[in-house]
Amino acid sequence: MSEPALGSHPVDLKFVLPPEPLRPFVTTFYHMQVSASSRRPVVDWLHPEWSNIRLLMSGSMKAGIGEEPLRDVPRATLTGPTSSSIKFEAREAACWGIGLLPLGLARFTNRQAIDLADKVTELSSDLTRVPVAGALGGLAKTGDDLASGAAYLASLFAALLETEARREDDIVMVQKALLDPACHAVSDLAAATGMNARTLERFCGEFFGFPPQLLLRRQRFLRSLSQFMLDPSMKWIEAIDQHYHDQAHFVRDFKFFMHMTPREYSLLDHPVLSAAAKGRMEAAGAPMQVLHEPDSPAK
Repeated sequence: MSEPALGSHPVDLKFVLPPEPLRPFVTTFYHMQVSASSRRPVVDWLHPEWSNIRLLMSGSMKAGIGEEPLRDVPRATLTGPTSSSIKFEAREAACWGIGLLPLGLARFTNRQAIDLADKVTELSSDLTRVPVAGALGGLAKTGDDLASGAAYLASLFAALLETEARREDDIVMVQKALLDPACHAVSDLAAATGMNARTLERFCGEFFGFPPQLLLRRQRFLRSLSQFMLDPSMKWIEAIDQHYHDQAHFVRDFKFFMHMTPREYSLLDHPVLSAAAKGRMEAAGAPMQVLHEPDSPAK
């Protein structure tokens, strides 16, 4: 299980792999603690990713998607798949997170991914098939013990094993195709999955939240950003994906997804995301959630 990853003071960030049966659905459980000794809130910018559940155990947190103003974050939320950065700030906060792969989201809720995309939604019993919102008390009883907290979440999310979503094999197939750097055009994705363009468009909206063209563009961008997050000493020209025509092409994508230039991003502190990239790499073998290789569920 294991995987501590200490972020730069005052952030303590740790990742734990879920039990084997849950790995087709959940990337990691993770715990973030922002020290009370920090006079200012910790600020960072989340990159686009798949879905996440966040459970705020104490303290306060604010977030805004894209260029939205910062708003207080409810204690239990589901963030759908995103195509935009999320600016957040946390003060004296303790938070648990659960990363959901597209297959996990399909089992977790009866909503289509496109209806949850680029939104932070407060968890409620009518939204989920797992009683997460009512479990904050039980999770709080585990205190600061990482293993106990992760074990409690694993027992809770075992409910994902009791149901089955539509077209699960196709969800895994499309996600694996998205991870293939050679698959960089919609025609490549259609050929790899055996779906025609119209079917692929509907399918990606329902289970991945965005059209295939945007999903491929996001993968290309995040392959590049992940290189920089693992080694911030790199020059951007060294980090950009081979499928970018030139650096100007990369800068346009950077502005689209992060709402700032690469230079502006590199001049900012990233106390959470730098620790997350390294910690996730050590724990799960991928520096970002969208680069996580999916497994097929046991039949």
